[in-house]
Amino acid sequence: MVTKQSAAALSLLFFLSFNVNISGQEAISQTQSNASQVHNEAHNQALQTHQSHNELHNQALQTQTAHNQALQTHNAAHAQAQKDHLWAIEAANEFHNRAHMQSVEQMKRKRLKAQSQVQSVGAMALLNLKKEIPGDHSNIRYTGRIVKNEDGSVSFDWSGSYMELKFTGSFLAIKVSDTRKNYYNLFVNGVEQGVVETFGKDSVIVLASGLKGKNNVVRLQKRSEGEQGKSTIHTLYLSKTGKILEYNPGRTRHIEFIGNSLTVGFGTEGKSKDEKFLASTENCNLAFGAIISRYFNADYTLIAHSGWGAVRNYGDTSRVSRISMKDKMLQTFDMEPGQMWNFTSYKPDIVVINLGSNDFSTKPHPLKEEFLGAYSIIIDRLREKYGDVPILCVAPNRGPAFEYLQEFVRARADKRLHFTAYLQGVYNSDSDLGSVGHPNYSGQQKLAMVLIPYISTATGWALSPLPIR
Repeated sequence: MVTKQSAAALSLLFFLSFNVNISGQEAISQTQSNASQVHNEAHNQALQTHQSHNELHNQALQTQTAHNQALQTHNAAHAQAQKDHLWAIEAANEFHNRAHMQSVEQMKRKRLKAQSQVQSVGAMALLNLKKEIPGDHSNIRYTGRIVKNEDGSVSFDWSGSYMELKFTGSFLAIKVSDTRKNYYNLFVNGVEQGVVETFGKDSVIVLASGLKGKNNVVRLQKRSEGEQGKSTIHTLYLSKTGKILEYNPGRTRHIEFIGNSLTVGFGTEGKSKDEKFLASTENCNLAFGAIISRYFNADYTLIAHSGWGAVRNYGDTSRVSRISMKDKMLQTFDMEPGQMWNFTSYKPDIVVINLGSNDFSTKPHPLKEEFLGAYSIIIDRLREKYGDVPILCVAPNRGPAFEYLQEFVRARADKRLHFTAYLQGVYNSDSDLGSVGHPNYSGQQKLAMVLIPYISTATGWALSPLPIR
């Protein structure tokens, strides 16, 4: 039975429970409302942030577009400027070359006109008006194996021998005799003036005429080898008031090259590998020895003869030739075995030997001991004459000489004796070849590029960014 008191208690409990439920629902509702408001505010802020990001992104895109347009404009302007610059260089070079060629042609015309006058009125009639200087004048600079004769003349025949002199006045000629016919490169004030031919007895050759400079420098370089003849310079003729001045070209280095047809520039000016050899296309100035010497600003001497080897010469029917480069290297003149060189007029800083291809080019081949025996004599003679100078032994690109020389240099255990080779493929078999399949100027440049680092290492001469030409 429910009493009044228990009923009252139940009523109170129900009332309290109802009120608690109402209060909880209100709290939950209020919390949800607050959370929704916070969420909405955060969402709105996120929308605002996103909108700001989009605006910044759009601004960045606009900036990037403007940048790209500016970059394209810049690149186009730069490319046009490069074209204009190249065009200006080409135009300047063309103008310079045209002016240079005109100057060369003008000097050549003056020289040939003077040469014509010599021939038409007679050498002595014209030269009586000039000053006469003996060929062995102390201020004339000769490089190579040169003989000064008792009559004041100078004789030589090795390829690459050259004369240099500095003089005043507008005129220079030489009286020269030649046992056959030789070809010379002529340079006036550093500019190549073409080829001069010498032949016969007491020929008068005009080297320069109508020069305007106060002081002038002439270089006459024998481009053909000794087989083409021996030259003797008797006299030089200058303007009446002209003088030969002391000349120092600033070259303090000297390289001696002992070799063969590659060294003398056999066929360097030939137009193709099928072209026959002519003495007029042989030019030692375009061969690797002269190229290397120009790179190192060095004087040079060429002791070289086409077809000759260390022990056997090209085409010899014997394994061992009666006379080879081991003997010829001692001679004053290439083609005169009777007179021996003094080995005191100059001492090279390095000797470069390029022998071995002719020894094994045709049969019968020399035996290994015969080849190395002759090569050893060459080294011994260089050591006797020049002392402890570096020697670079260059092996050919074919035949057994490569292995023989590599073994030879290793066995000698001489720290100043070096080995290298120009391998097959260093120059191509078409556009790099001149007469009779010998390297032309392009092929010779590539040979020089191979050898220059070895010469630098052997001598300690630093490499430079100078062109190899």
